[in-house]
Amino acid sequence: MSKIEVDAIDKQSGSTLTLGGSGTAVTLACGATQTGFGRTGTVDWQTSIKTSTITAVNGEGYFVNTTGGAITANLPTGSVGAIVAFKDYAQTFNTNALTISADGSEKIEGKTFDLVVSTQGQAVTLVYGDATKGWQAVNSNEVTNVEKYVTATGGTITTVCTNFKVHTFTSPGTFEVTCAGTPNGSSTVSYMVVGGGGGAGAGYGGGGGGGGFRESKASDDSYTASPLNATSGPTYNLAVPVASYPITIGAGGTGSSTNPAGDGTKGANSVFSSITSAGGGAGGNIPAPQRDGGSGGGGSVSGGSAPGAPGIVAGVGNTPPTSPAQGTNGGVGFCGSNYRSGGGGGATVAGSPSPNGSSGGGGGTGATTSISSSPTSFSGGGGGGQYNGFPGGGAASPCGTGKAASAVQGAGPAASANTGGGGGGGAGSTSPGQNGGNGGSGIVVIRYKFQ
Repeated sequence: MSKIEVDAIDKQSGSTLTLGGSGTAVTLACGATQTGFGRTGTVDWQTSIKTSTITAVNGEGYFVNTTGGAITANLPTGSVGAIVAFKDYAQTFNTNALTISADGSEKIEGKTFDLVVSTQGQAVTLVYGDATKGWQAVNSNEVTNVEKYVTATGGTITTVCTNFKVHTFTSPGTFEVTCAGTPNGSSTVSYMVVGGGGGAGAGYGGGGGGGGFRESKASDDSYTASPLNATSGPTYNLAVPVASYPITIGAGGTGSSTNPAGDGTKGANSVFSSITSAGGGAGGNIPAPQRDGGSGGGGSVSGGSAPGAPGIVAGVGNTPPTSPAQGTNGGVGFCGSNYRSGGGGGATVAGSPSPNGSSGGGGGTGATTSISSSPTSFSGGGGGGQYNGFPGGGAASPCGTGKAASAVQGAGPAASANTGGGGGGGAGSTSPGQNGGNGGSGIVVIRYKFQ
């Protein structure tokens, strides 16, 4: 065998240099390296199984075992023709995904976010093409969905703000999640859960409390939320894995029909996933003559005290306690010769006490949110009723509730359905027809990015 030793080989003419003839294999000796030819599309598979963070090297393939938890693979700096590969060693990518992260601001499939490989048994080979598209999958078992979004059914579904779906539940149902999404697309939801409003007391009875109000706007959402929007903790950026989520819609409490000593009843809870909003507290009516307003977002009925005795604390809101608070306290009834009642607590403002020599106390303000695209108010407290001969009941909260009857004798109005509003207190004393108003039923709204 002859041997030629030269420092360089170049073409004599034209633009092509040919090495070897037809059927001849041109090989590099053991230990020799090459530059400028690019790779053939294959990798050298590493024999050690990877069970923790991987710092990938150009030209290498890795068997990845995520049995013990999710793993991140950091790609090398991109250069044209660079190639790496990964394979689900233990068939567990569907349980614990492999996250592939590009170097700095380099791209994967033309986008500057991580590639999440979450299909059982998945294998992916990536080749760096150029700065425009970055790393791209080239094998037949490639990743087909770089970004996924939450997909679900249930309730009344509307599309708002172009890229968001809203599921509204005004009666019990099921939020059925068929795709949990990925962090690159969407994997969390915004929500609003409102409990049923409290029923009011009869015969100058206390106003019903607004239903508990809980809301959290996901980090990828942009609507105008209420002041009670949760921005941290376990209730923020609520994930929705593939599952069926039963929805409970709390019924409004019943206004009292018993004069002169009848309390309303508490509203019922509304529930979605780990979020429970308590029913509003009932308007008080026993013992006469002090009629305390029901508490917003839970709490029990508060009774009264004998004429002329010191007032007592009305129902305590935010029961059980949440952060942010889901409701406020009810107002205390006036205890004197002129019998009047306190207003129910709202989501954001406590019910007003009954003023001396005037009407019943006003209901507390609820909360306003644009989760369904337009500003809407929920969970206001009902106004307190007044005794015979004293004009006017307490005004309703501005947010979705009734108010005490304005007539000297009359029933308190019911709050509207699916507002979580407290019922209005009845006016008058012992004559028939002075029932307390019913509380409004609750509502659940779930919103997420779908494209």
